[in-house]
Amino acid sequence: MAQDDDLMIFFQAVDTDNSGMINENELQEALAAGNLHFQKSVVSQMIKLYDRDHNGSMSYPEFVSLYKFLSKVQESYYKYERNQNFVELNDVYLALQEAGYRLDQPAFYTACQSFDKKKQGKFRLDDYISLCIFLQSARNLFGAFDTQREGRISLDFNQFVYCAANLRL
Repeated sequence: MAQDDDLMIFFQAVDTDNSGMINENELQEALAAGNLHFQKSVVSQMIKLYDRDHNGSMSYPEFVSLYKFLSKVQESYYKYERNQNFVELNDVYLALQEAGYRLDQPAFYTACQSFDKKKQGKFRLDDYISLCIFLQSARNLFGAFDTQREGRISLDFNQFVYCAANLRL
C-alpha cells in the first residue's frame, strides 16, 4: 500500500499544471529527471500505449499501467546489464524474452537496427525501453487484427496503411 501512496505522490509531482493528468511534456521531464532521455515521439508513444480514453494525456490509473510496464522492462534490462551501463546485442535478445517478447532472429535484428543508435550492438536503458515501446505497440496493433489469437493475420492494403501509421515513432 505504501508503494501505491508513493506512486500517487510521484504522479502529483509530475503533474506540474495540477490538471489531474500527465501530458507529453510533463512525462518527458519526469523521465529526464530519472536520467531517461527520450525523443518526443517515444514519449508520445508511451502515452498512446496506455491512454485508454484517447484524450492524449494520462490519468493516474493509466500512469500506473505505464509504470508497471516500465518497471518490468527495466527489470529485464538490469538482469543482463552487469553494471556496464549497456546491454550487448545477445543479451538484449535474452532480456526481451525475459520481458515477454519472443522474436525470431531476423525480426529481432531488424527491430534492433532501428534502436541501436550508435550501431555498436550495445543498448543503453533508454534505447532498450524505446525498443520495448515499439514492440508493445506492435503487439497491441497485431492483437487488434488477430481476433482468433492464432499468431497470424491477413491484412488488406488499407489495414496495412492503418498499422504503419499507428506504429510510427
